[in-house]
Amino acid sequence: MTIGREDITGLVLAGGRGSRMGGVDKGLQNHKGIPLALHALLRMQPQVGHAMINANRNLGAYESMGVPVWPDAQGDFPGPLAGMLVGLERCETRYLVTVPCDTPNFPVDLVERLAHALEAEGADLAMAATRENGQAMAQPVFCLLKAELLESLVKYLQSGQRKIDRWTALHRTATVVFDDASAFDNANTVEELRRLQG
Repeated sequence: MTIGREDITGLVLAGGRGSRMGGVDKGLQNHKGIPLALHALLRMQPQVGHAMINANRNLGAYESMGVPVWPDAQGDFPGPLAGMLVGLERCETRYLVTVPCDTPNFPVDLVERLAHALEAEGADLAMAATRENGQAMAQPVFCLLKAELLESLVKYLQSGQRKIDRWTALHRTATVVFDDASAFDNANTVEELRRLQG
């Protein structure tokens, strides 16, 4: 059985503090004339059946992007897993794929390749990786998950843990290595955002 686009809900993660960018709302930073989060959304939408955004501030600005916006259930910016949790809670399809708001050039075949690997390997989730010095480096926020992992993630977060790689390690994971590491360049700082404009 092939995973179709309609089976997948895409979630743009824009709920972070933006602390390395001086506390600004990273997803709303201007990149080539439009907000970073909108770049991510427009790149993701053709790859999925449904889309939504996870954000914790400036909700009206995110809502103007035309898809549902959901804040974290917890109010202390607990990181990307909190965004994934919201996505899994709100997802009405069998799969959820997450992308961060600060990586505007991620591959246009990202979801297709993750879905293919998840299915081929009988995995619970699939994540992107890039090569650095010959080593595969996981990019865990680029992740396709079975929606049924919701219960596992709730338990993990309730136990007080927050590390994304510790949670994904509990599940059968397929890793997809993308050759173009620059597609995953992100803007954590103002300087990195400037470089992306290049």
